[in-house]
Amino acid sequence: MLKQLFLDFSSLIYPNLCIGCGSGLVTGENYICYNCLVSMPRTYFHLISGNPLEQIFWGRVQVEKATSWFFFQKGSNYQHLLHHLKYKGLRGIGVELGRNFGSELVVTNYFSDADMIVPVPLHPKKEKQRGYNQSLAIAEGLSQQLKIPVEPDILFRRFYSETQTRKGRFERWENVSELFDLNYAGYFSGKHVLLVDDVVTTGSTLDACAQKILSCQGAKVSIATLGFASM
Repeated sequence: MLKQLFLDFSSLIYPNLCIGCGSGLVTGENYICYNCLVSMPRTYFHLISGNPLEQIFWGRVQVEKATSWFFFQKGSNYQHLLHHLKYKGLRGIGVELGRNFGSELVVTNYFSDADMIVPVPLHPKKEKQRGYNQSLAIAEGLSQQLKIPVEPDILFRRFYSETQTRKGRFERWENVSELFDLNYAGYFSGKHVLLVDDVVTTGSTLDACAQKILSCQGAKVSIATLGFASM
């Protein structure tokens, strides 16, 4: 708790400190230091066919490819980063993390056949409260490296839903199954969409988004998230 309070305070007073560990940043580092980047518990799912993230969607929804950047653990430096991204107004963290994630993916051409990047949308009420959509920030960072355009205005969230944090797998799925819709029917027809979110746990939200995108004839969906949190 004391460490979290220190990080919250330091991010406001000393923006040149790493949000992950609190150490000083040097020229070229933004929000996260080199040591935190190097020590990140990477999944390398993009190098593994049938990886654990892809398995989450087996029998639920057709996903072409899926990867997460790191294993998400409560209390870790990387939870601090995502906490500041979602709740402390530091949108730039999302762009920076997305950019670093993308720089590793682009080497393997993992998503080279994707036509567009679509962030998981927030309800307008929640986006107004937060000031931005953290998934869109991540998508923008990925786009800078992957050279794939971002399309944030087609998939939208129909209802303001309560938090998913304390819900089980079935409750999460039930809570989001009719949550998303399209502003333009058929917009994703024949397109390969890269769906982006911050952290995946049960995959229920991504599942619901993918189902709506796949309602367009000939559409395909791949998935990328920063964190992978196993249940």
